[in-house]
Amino acid sequence: MILQTIFLGFVGPWQWIIIGLAILLLFGGKKLPELMKGLGTGIKEFKNATSEEDDKKEEAKKEEANKEESKK
Repeated sequence: MILQTIFLGFVGPWQWIIIGLAILLLFGGKKLPELMKGLGTGIKEFKNATSEEDDKKEEAKKEEANKEESKK
């Protein structure tokens, strides 16, 4: 966490613009939207997977609570 904060602290807005231009030059204008679409899809799948895990954990807690209630 600290390393990430330190790294992002050294990268300012001009550096991000230069990085963006370098990526544009490397991949070109036609390929860039496809890359961003793939990145967006990957992020969406990751969020769905993490939310599914959270839902499973909540269901397990509810089932355990119901078992405890039924024992009483």
